[in-house]
Formats: sequence, structure tokens, C-alpha cells
Amino acid sequence: MKDARPCSIADTLALVGEKYSLLVLREVSLGATRFDQLVRNIGAPRDVLTARLKRLVEAGVLEKVEYSDRPKRYEYRPTQAGLELEPVLHTLMAWGDRHLQEGGFRPMVLEHTCGHELVPQVVCRECGEVVEHGHLTAHPQTPGWTATGPAVA
Repeated sequence: MKDARPCSIADTLALVGEKYSLLVLREVSLGATRFDQLVRNIGAPRDVLTARLKRLVEAGVLEKVEYSDRPKRYEYRPTQAGLELEPVLHTLMAWGDRHLQEGGFRPMVLEHTCGHELVPQVVCRECGEVVEHGHLTAHPQTPGWTATGPAVA
């Protein structure tokens, strides 16, 4: 069996694609940073949540900060890498609102500092144009791979 395509999406999903990992990031981004808050808001088993938090800390997405020494208690804060995942969460939420919620119901609305509801869009950093499917051209950087798969020898 040939190896799968080298891919940053696959590498990212290996970290944040585990059950509950993105929900941990959602909660931390909303300000729920303590273990008991995370258990309550996510509904994950404590042992599973402990494993996810450990993995996210080891990967540098969250940092574990002591807030009480008697007894020892910690909270979890996003690192720069964790903060950079927030737009992914916003985009996933918007997609879910459009395609999975019934009757226009949205469980959460985010308000930008400008006072308007956040409607996330991916835009080109250089020209500011909204990115759409037909606007992109893939340029594989891994030797032996084309945009559609392994290069034919």
C-alpha cells in the first residue's frame, strides 16, 4: 500500500480531530478555562478530557497555568497557536449554522468589536478578495505528488 498524501490538513486533524479536542478549544476561546467548566460544558468523560488537554498542552496549543496551590488547580489558556485556530472554529460554526440547524436557529452568535455579528469569510491576504473554490490552483511541494495524486512514473 502506498503512503497517503503528505498533508498539513491530515497532520492538523491528527491533533485536533480527536473527539472533544475542538470542543475544548471552543470552550477555552469562550472563557471556560478550568477543568470542571470544561467537563460540564463539553460533556466529555473526565479521563478522556484529561487526555485531550494533555495532548493539546504537549502540542503547544494550550498552556496549563496554576491558579491555586491548595489544592493544586490549573486552568488552560490558548497559546498563539491555539489563538490561530479560532478562525477555524468560527468557520465550522458558521457552516453548521447554515447546513445543520433547523429553521434558522443558531445556538451561538458572535459579535465583533464593531458591533455587528461575525460572519467569517476566507479572503486573500494580498488582494482582499473572498476566496471561492474556482479561485485556487494547487501547487504540490512534495516530490512525486501532483494535485490529483501520486505522479505517474
